[in-house]
Amino acid sequence: MTINLIFRIAAVGILVSVLGQVLKHSGRDEQAFLVSLAGLILVLLWIIPYIQELFETVEALFTIGS
Repeated sequence: MTINLIFRIAAVGILVSVLGQVLKHSGRDEQAFLVSLAGLILVLLWIIPYIQELFETVEALFTIGS
């Protein structure tokens, strides 16, 4: 995992937070929810390869011991 990924996740979080607040104050709660959902999906797509690598490493660790 690189520091670049952490900065991208932080930037998405800040952007989603600001957009969500602006949309909520303008009475567009549904769009604020969709912005939050889109941010969550985007970040999940970025970290799925790292989670997969973690599971593969754990699996390899336990198959070596068996």
